[in-house]
Amino acid sequence: MSNEKKSSGDWQDVLRVAQGTPLVIERVSIPEKGMAVEGAFTLPELARLTLEDQVFVTAFLRSHGSIKEMEQIFGVSYPTIKARLNRISGQLQFIETNPAPGRAEVLDRLKNGEISAEQAIKELEALK
Repeated sequence: MSNEKKSSGDWQDVLRVAQGTPLVIERVSIPEKGMAVEGAFTLPELARLTLEDQVFVTAFLRSHGSIKEMEQIFGVSYPTIKARLNRISGQLQFIETNPAPGRAEVLDRLKNGEISAEQAIKELEALK
């Protein structure tokens, strides 16, 4: 058995033991770099999902988001798949990758000549 398979099995065992309670990682090692870092690290949101929900999300991604395929894989109805997706998505925070500019960003863009004074005024008024 490869180390990757064993690690995956070990991780699943940890998730089962934790039974959904929060986990804190205290040591991270990168063997190929010969280094380890100790501290208190929280898990990424997807890793905090139950093992069953992680399997579900993986299947959803592998099916390219096809609910029809998910119905076949899990042997359940469309509303059941949608309800589970809604429940899982409710546990995950949405991270805005292109947030609206704040006051300082608008003023910086004005100062750098990237926008006109009129555009800056419009954007600043929209922030109110």
